Amino acid sequence: MARIDLVDLAKSYGGNDAPVESYALKPLSMTWRQGGAYALLGPSGCGKTTLLNIISGIVAPSRGKVLFDGADMTVLPTQKRNIAQVFQFPVIYDTMTVGENLAFPLKNRGVPRAQIEARVAEIARLLDLTPDLNRKAQRLTADAKQKISLGRGLVRSDVAAVLFDEPLTVIDPHLKWELRSKLKALHNALDLTMIYVTHDQTEALTFADTVVVMHDGRVVQSGTPQELFDKPAHTFVGYFIGSPGMNILPAQVDGRAARINGHVIALERSYPTLPAGARIEIGVRPEFVTVAQPASELLSAQVERVDDLGRARFARVRIGEQKLAARVPNGFSIQGDMVGLVFDPARVHVYADSQLVEGAV
Repeated sequence: MARIDLVDLAKSYGGNDAPVESYALKPLSMTWRQGGAYALLGPSGCGKTTLLNIISGIVAPSRGKVLFDGADMTVLPTQKRNIAQVFQFPVIYDTMTVGENLAFPLKNRGVPRAQIEARVAEIARLLDLTPDLNRKAQRLTADAKQKISLGRGLVRSDVAAVLFDEPLTVIDPHLKWELRSKLKALHNALDLTMIYVTHDQTEALTFADTVVVMHDGRVVQSGTPQELFDKPAHTFVGYFIGSPGMNILPAQVDGRAARINGHVIALERSYPTLPAGARIEIGVRPEFVTVAQPASELLSAQVERVDDLGRARFARVRIGEQKLAARVPNGFSIQGDMVGLVFDPARVHVYADSQLVEGAV
């Protein structure tokens, strides 16, 4: 188990002289504490797998360092980093039994037989694999095989970290929740540093204590799921986290007021000065914009449709060319195709060139 420090880490596939904007992984520095549960979250091509593979030693960085508990691992091969990695597709031996698969990493390291049996029994119990310990792996379902793969990664108690690269991709949707919950329970039980790569926000938010959101090769925000929802540091985080995602609207902001289409929206904080020439936008989650009957004091919007998500209803509306989502209160009936919008001032954020601006109280 280890604390992992990434120091000025970057990766370029076009050579070190290439402009930084072309890097697959832009320069970053961060620390991951021992025993933490982390998720690297972002769309395909954002750099999350590149970052994971640099940590594991599969990919060499173009610059910077990877430290485990202060020891420099940057140039060491994977086998000398004392990590376990679980991939999208199960890595198991079909001709072995489930128990033999789980025992294999320990047997290779010369662990005494009694310790192997005890550890295999513990991991099998945590993964609900005990009834299958004597079965050949080739006869099991895809989700059971992935459980074995997870178990092989977790069976060593001395690993510095366990890295997961989209491990639930091949699992049926109705089984994913069970395995995510199982993985979270394993983390709590084993106190291992775990790093989980995914493009699925549900997987990230249900597994991790800290979610690292990546976009275009950069880390744009790192925080708890609640912090990412309540206060996105970048418009991409607001849009990518949440269902529906945050509404982002071009606006003119002056003091405690934002102006959209000539209508003033009150802000809880004051913004007396904003960067000159910057693109100014406001961001507000659909949960904090409520539709109401049209009124002169409200921003008007045209209704395109209403989505019933079970837990709530959201109206998809349009203000000129701008589309957004707004919550429909329980029992509210939309009359006609126009509504007014009520904004919660405490939940409206201001962004300059996509970066959150901290207003004054």
